Amino acid sequence: MPKSHFQSVHTWVFDLDNTLYPPHMRLFDQIEVKMTAYVMNTLGVDKPEADRLRQKYWAEHGTTLAGLMREHDLDPDPYLVAVHDISMDPLDPDPELASVIRDLEGRRIVYTNGSASYAERVLEARGLSDLFDAIYGVEHANYRPKPERAAFEAIFERDGITAQNAAMFEDDQRNLAAPHDMGMRTVLVAPTPHDAPYIHHHTDDLAAFLNKLV
Repeated sequence: MPKSHFQSVHTWVFDLDNTLYPPHMRLFDQIEVKMTAYVMNTLGVDKPEADRLRQKYWAEHGTTLAGLMREHDLDPDPYLVAVHDISMDPLDPDPELASVIRDLEGRRIVYTNGSASYAERVLEARGLSDLFDAIYGVEHANYRPKPERAAFEAIFERDGITAQNAAMFEDDQRNLAAPHDMGMRTVLVAPTPHDAPYIHHHTDDLAAFLNKLV
């Protein structure tokens, strides 16, 4: 992986869940339980149906929240508070990751389909607070989720990001299609690689990957 591939990168955009912490910590499992409970209570359905809808809306709309908003006119803010009310106990600080992120030259931001306040809690638990110039949640994209291009455009316009001089790190491969089309360098952070044409690089160790760039 030539360092030269990132010479023009001045903005580093990181997803949060399963990207700035490894999947084996399974933090998102708690959120899925909360989402299922919220769907059950809001729509008056049983658990199997709530799980089915949660997964259906994720697949069809990008997030469960987007599906609930579009198909049931759900108020997003109470939902975001409820589903992110979880324990950070599974997370450990990562001094190595903190060190290499700190050494990246340019602007560093977090962009998540979760809420910004939730992202701040995750970063604190991982020892990554104060390393980023900005933290953006789905609320900053008018609740439009990744992978929609309009969501990325809203965040990039808000931050003043030039896509051709930025890189996107993300665990969900479908969320890299729009950044690629916009001209970004794309990095899939996941246990297994994918050969999608819009993925430039793959790593299962974010700290090790970034260490090659600083």
